[in-house]
Formats: sequence, structure tokens, C-alpha cells
Amino acid sequence: MVTLTINNQTIQVQEGVTILEAATQIGIQIPHLCYLKEINEIAACRVCCVEVEGERAMVTACNTPVRDGMVVHTNSPRARTTRRVNVELLLSQHDCQCATCIRSGNCMLQTIANDLGIITVPYETQLPQGLRRAWTTTFPLFHDYNKCIKCMRCVQVCDKIQSLGIWELTGTGGRATIDVSGNRVIKDSDCALCGQCITHCPTGGMRERSDTKKAFSALADPEKITVVQVAPAVRTAWGEYFGLSSEEATVERMAATLRRLGFDYVFDTNFAADLTIMEESHELLKRMKSGELERWPMFTSCCPGWVRFLKSQYPELVGQLSTAKSPQQMFGSVAKSWFAQKLGVEPEKIFCVSIMPCVAKKAECELPTMATEHGPDVDLVLTTRELVRMIRADKLDPTAIAPEPLDDPMGVYTGAGAIFGVTGGVMEAALRTASYVLTGENGSPEQFSEVRTGPGFREAVYDLAGVSLRCAVVSGLGNARELMERLRAGKVHYDFVEVMACPGGCVGGGGQPISMEEERSPQRSQTLYALDQNSTIRFSHENPQVEKLYREFLGQPLSEQAEALLHTDHTAWNMPH
Repeated sequence: MVTLTINNQTIQVQEGVTILEAATQIGIQIPHLCYLKEINEIAACRVCCVEVEGERAMVTACNTPVRDGMVVHTNSPRARTTRRVNVELLLSQHDCQCATCIRSGNCMLQTIANDLGIITVPYETQLPQGLRRAWTTTFPLFHDYNKCIKCMRCVQVCDKIQSLGIWELTGTGGRATIDVSGNRVIKDSDCALCGQCITHCPTGGMRERSDTKKAFSALADPEKITVVQVAPAVRTAWGEYFGLSSEEATVERMAATLRRLGFDYVFDTNFAADLTIMEESHELLKRMKSGELERWPMFTSCCPGWVRFLKSQYPELVGQLSTAKSPQQMFGSVAKSWFAQKLGVEPEKIFCVSIMPCVAKKAECELPTMATEHGPDVDLVLTTRELVRMIRADKLDPTAIAPEPLDDPMGVYTGAGAIFGVTGGVMEAALRTASYVLTGENGSPEQFSEVRTGPGFREAVYDLAGVSLRCAVVSGLGNARELMERLRAGKVHYDFVEVMACPGGCVGGGGQPISMEEERSPQRSQTLYALDQNSTIRFSHENPQVEKLYREFLGQPLSEQAEALLHTDHTAWNMPH
């Protein structure tokens, strides 16, 4: 143990702990911008500088280990002056037009500057003029050079966690910038659109393309029937902006709020998740029986970030993806066929909007393979953050809006559909139904729960009616690369593999609310598991509306009609290079 003093408080901590961590243990907050534990500990911003007695220079708290007898002052006159000067220097190279910044009110730089009382910048403004011209206006992800503070968070998250290396630091000193590696344009890179660079950026340097204007236009069009679907992970996070607890931020309260925005019909993507399980579990069993899985496993295809990653990094294995569309796309396809038929309207009149925790979904709905002669399956995708901005724009207060039920017939879902939003959920839900198909009986809903917890790369072997099924669950693209390299080398073999691009699954998606000081995926995951636990129906094949869909319209899983509407050819499009 090491004994030290911070702001006149004497404490004991483990050897190797940093000053920042030691201070946090006793409730002393040291401002910082670039720090991400075990990911970005390079002290690039210098905002966390503190004064240590006996040291001539100021010391960065985020990466300086404590030592016995150390005396630290986090708010001495010298520490305050140093912090203020460093923030002022950052602001001199930052576009300070906060009123038009998407991160205003949720920006670490803005908060720290306000806390320090900085209302003018004494240094000449030096913005990297002209650099925005390289950015496309159609790609769902944007980088604003003039808001970037070169903290390196995006670079490190993309490289260390997602193993993509899309971003790199170019130039030196005051001319340093973050750019796409290889001097390419973002739309031509191997970006998976996971959005982790957005959720880990402390300013507005990274953001998604905003489609709220298109959504408001559709809502105002009397010729359009607006149908909206809400993904399971969205309900775990949207209430964070409004101070709603997980018990208060129900999908029913969200449904009522969406109707106040003007949507005609409000449904749940969980319905389509149940439908995806029906198709994917039957496809898995079909591939197993045909011997297709002797060399390579079947990969889940519901995560578009993972699909983009596979196509760009391991294109030779694209054929191993399940042909099942994602729940988002299945919903859109059914909305513009079965639901349109029920309404007695032409499919073209339906404008299908998805609210997703994901940036990659914006690109997925625009794929040519996700459309029919009636147009795209899904017309527009909004992130959770965009939903919140629309609610705020219309001055709606969800805390004062009484919950309302979802619409029929695509508002009914099971516990299996709910857990789609968390890593391991797709695997668990699919195995519940696959087991039923093989045995004719439902086992315990918890019999496959082993895939829920553990590291970002975990394995399990299950016995399904005497058939040994080797499974792997992967969360985060860095872990996905590790998996693929093991498969390539022949070190492992699996029959069924679930991959989610974002750490923790959709609950930690790139379109979710941004919380700079903590990862909220674990708490959000528990909300979905509680929905499953408390659901009266916990098996996708028992969803009464899904049964009705097959009975009235599709026939059976993998039927000709189901193949046409619910499946796709992943080899029909390629990642741009």
C-alpha cells in the first residue's frame, strides 16, 4: 500500500494507482478530457495537471502513479492557472459556436470551460480552415476538424477496441489533425459505422448524420402513413435524457410520446426480432443437416456494423452469414406488405421509420438489397439521440405523458425478442426456438443463459436433442477479429456464432446517449433481461402475432414468400474501397 495526501486528505491506495484514480476514491474530481482508462492514458489534453510538492513541473494526474509520501494539490493557484491556460489554448483551436453544435449541453470541453469561468479566449484563434471539404454529405458519420481537440480518444477506441484503425493523427504541433488513415475519404474507408468514435468523443468532433429534418417532413406530409418501430436497446437509454428511471422509461410511454410527435402507428422491433429468430433458427438447423457447417460456422447477420466489418476484412466468409435480414429490415418489409394489405393501402404510401441505437443502421436501410419495387424496406433511421432532439424540439415532456399501448399487430413481442439488444441475446433466443423445433418441447428459458455473461469473446457447447452445438458470442470488433483469426488458423471450430460490433451489444451502440464518465451498457442490459424475465411469453415461436403472420401471409419459415421478404443476398453488394 502507498500512503499519500491529496488536498490535505491522507489516504492509502494500491501501488500503481494513478493520482486521478486515487483522488476519485476519496471523492475529489480532477477535470480531464482525453483520459479513457486502459485505452487512452497519454495526457494529450493536459487538463488534469496538478501540483505535487517537490516537483518543479506540473504533473498529469491521469497517467502518473502515486508514490509513498506524495503530497498533491489539485486546486492550488498554480494548478488552477495551468488548467485555465491549457483549456484556453484548446479553445483557441476550437470552433466555439456552441449554439449550433450538436453536443452543446453535453460537451466535456464546454463544461470545463464554463466551470473555469472562461468567457473570452486571450489567444488568437487558429482554426484549420478548408479541411471540411473532404467530407461527404451522404455518409452517416461526420468528423468536424474544427471541433476536434486532438485528444486521441477516437483513434485509440477505433484501434484498440474495434481493431479497425480508421483514424490517425497527422501533422505536428498546432497543425496536428485527426484524419482518415491513408488520407482517404471516410465513405471510402473500411469504417464499420459502429459509432464508438462518436460516443467516446468529448466534443462535437464526431457526430452522426442528422435525419430529423427528413422525419419532420414525413410527419407533415398528409399523403404519407408514418409507421415507426423502436429497437429494444432504445428503451433502455432514451429516458436518461429526461431523468426517467428504467421503470418509468417504458416503451408504452415512448409510444405515447411518438404519437404526440405525429406518428400514425407505433410498433416494436421486438416483434421483428421474434420473426428473425423464426427464420434464423430454422436456417441454422437446415445448414446443420446439410453439412454446410463442417468447416465454417453460420454467423448472425442482425448487426450491420459486423456485416460491414466482415465484408471489408474477411470477404471470403460473407457466404457464412445468415441470409436472414436484420429485425429492422424484416419489420420494414412486413410493414410494406402484410400491414399495408391490412390497411388496404399501397405500400408506397407507408413511410417506415426506425429508431435505433445504431449509426450503421442508417447505411443498412440504404442498401439496394434492402428494397423492392415498392421502394426501400425502411425509409429512414433515427438514432436514440435524434429521437431525443425531436422530442425536445417539440417541447414535449415525457414525464407528463401517460403511457399508451403499442399498435397491433406488430406491437406484440416476447422476452426472447427483448434480449436481442444485448450481447448474447440473439444466440440465446435462437437456441430457445431451435431446441423447440428439434424436441417439440420448450425447455427452461434460462437453459442457454450461459452466453449472457463473461468477456467479449466467450464460448459454450449445448446439446440439442443429441446434437452437440458449438457456439461463440463476440462483442466488439476487436474481439471479432480475434475470433476470425482463430477460425482462419483452424485453432477453433464453431457451428453458430453471434457477433455484435459494439461492446456490450446494441445497448452500447454508437447512436445511444453519450455518457462521458461511465459505460452504461451493463445497466441497460439488465433492463432487457428484466423485460425477458417478467414477460408472460419468453419464446419467439409462441408470439401470437408472429404465428398469425405465418398463418395468413408467409406460410412457414423459409417458405418462398418468407425467402423473398425476409432474406437477402449479402454477396450482392460490396464495401467501397
